[in-house]
Amino acid sequence: MVDLEIVLIATAAAGLLVGIIALIIAVKANVKYTKLNKQYDYFMRGKDAETLEDYFVELQRHVEYLEVEDQKNKEVMRILNKNIRASFQKFGLIKYNAFGGLGGNMSFALALLDYTNTGFVINSVHSREGCFLYIKDVDAGTTEVELGSEEKLALEQALGYREKQQ
Repeated sequence: MVDLEIVLIATAAAGLLVGIIALIIAVKANVKYTKLNKQYDYFMRGKDAETLEDYFVELQRHVEYLEVEDQKNKEVMRILNKNIRASFQKFGLIKYNAFGGLGGNMSFALALLDYTNTGFVINSVHSREGCFLYIKDVDAGTTEVELGSEEKLALEQALGYREKQQ
């Protein structure tokens, strides 16, 4: 009987010890839970007592607005790029004296080209009798009509084959 009492006391002591350990673990877990819950609550409150959810919803609206604006800007850029390619963006200018000794470099040849090297060459010849203006079409950097030496130089400048005059 004494052995049975010792076994019962030992079992009760072991149960009590397990219960105390379980209680300590439960208290520690509750302390950690409370601390984590406070951190979560602080995180969810956000700035100026706003909820974090409201902040994210507003942020999402802002991102959607920016995506729409981005699409509009891309379309505008496509249109601008198309227009720029069609506009004159290359030029060459050669000033010269068409008739030696008659008042300086009053004549000129001007080449204007777009992105595809299409455009025209204007030749203005200044003389005592007046000013004569000639225009020749340029398609992909070449002409069907033979160019004069100054016109060739102006076209070469526009195409980037030679440096521009100062």
